[in-house]
Amino acid sequence: MSKVRIALIGAGLRGQNYVDYALAHPDEMELVAIADPNLDRRDRLKQLHGVDERKCYDDWRELLAQPKLADAVLICTQDKMHYEPTMTALDAGYHVLLEKPMSPEPLECLEMGAKAEQSGLIFSICHVLRYTNFFRSVKRLLTEGRIGQLMSIQHNENVGYWHQAHSFVRGNWRNAEESSPMILAKSCHDMDILLWLAGADCTRLSSFGSLSYFKASNAPEGAPKRCTDGCPAADECLYYAPNVYLGDAESWMAAAISDDPSPEARLKALQEGPYGRCVYQCDNNVVDHQVVNMEFANEVTAVFTMSAFTQECSRTLKLMGTKGEIRASMEKNEIELIRFGDSYEPEKISLEMPGGYSGHGGGDYGLMSDFIGLVKSGAAAGDSLTSAAKSVQSHMMAFAAEASRLEKRVIGLDAFSNEYLRV
Repeated sequence: MSKVRIALIGAGLRGQNYVDYALAHPDEMELVAIADPNLDRRDRLKQLHGVDERKCYDDWRELLAQPKLADAVLICTQDKMHYEPTMTALDAGYHVLLEKPMSPEPLECLEMGAKAEQSGLIFSICHVLRYTNFFRSVKRLLTEGRIGQLMSIQHNENVGYWHQAHSFVRGNWRNAEESSPMILAKSCHDMDILLWLAGADCTRLSSFGSLSYFKASNAPEGAPKRCTDGCPAADECLYYAPNVYLGDAESWMAAAISDDPSPEARLKALQEGPYGRCVYQCDNNVVDHQVVNMEFANEVTAVFTMSAFTQECSRTLKLMGTKGEIRASMEKNEIELIRFGDSYEPEKISLEMPGGYSGHGGGDYGLMSDFIGLVKSGAAAGDSLTSAAKSVQSHMMAFAAEASRLEKRVIGLDAFSNEYLRV
């Protein structure tokens, strides 16, 4: 296969980012079909990639109803819109790359995992962290036994106060009933990484957390429901929407509120759309801080902390073994290896970012390169580092964590998954 022909379902920011791989590597990948209800997004990608107008659709059903248009489909729709197009595409013989999470419904995840094993097609999930130089290096150090036998992991996802407000208070992932719980929408990446680093199945977990700050009781006195309606706290509020969205038109957050980057269009979006709302008076119900405690089959233990209340949007971790420890910061691309004993000096490992793409620490680029390579080579379905069959367990960890948080109980993973299979 000289190049892989791709059809895109869902032309939002994630979809646009992935298909940009074709612009950098036209000899490897070509975008040949698009489905998205937003005409502006379809037209933008059509012009950028030279897609035939006759292969641009406003509904994914119409695209998949055609005789096979491509070798593979990228599915980057909203969370609740993953299952049906994925199963339809696999039935039609397409290889599939699916944005995370697989689905906000546990049974749908289990069914997609089973489908992945039956289809014989490449079916990968966009767990981009596994493809970063950073996490690959951490995994290599563990595999080489540089800290002896791994015992414990501390992993922090520092969401960033501004990112929480944008995506999980005002944005598409603010409400668990409309999208997914926070632990799934934001942190299924982290459940996947912890599972990978631990190197064994997760057996039990517990979780605690709540929505404590971004709610009406913390709104400034006299604050209207929309920032543009004359907020008395405009000068001191960190979240005052015009300050956040009417500055740099090139920022990804500004791009998210309006496909038209003009100041007039963005102001109108704040006056009429969800991103202009007071962060204390939205319909958000996902947590703003949460912890998950995990036990794995090889007796490794892990604690994961997700918090909105950080300056930076970053991931930091510490891995403790019988002969040493690893301290690491993903966004700084820094790893510190400490070996026990007076004769060892700490070793600092600085990593180079891969050229071309920086999304998720280079993981977006690595994911696309891997997926395209698998499809081109005719590799076996299970060869993907993030195959759907492998990803099911980390999704079930997220579902179990949310159940533990709500029900205030320790959950065994096998029993939890079997409950859904019996339904």
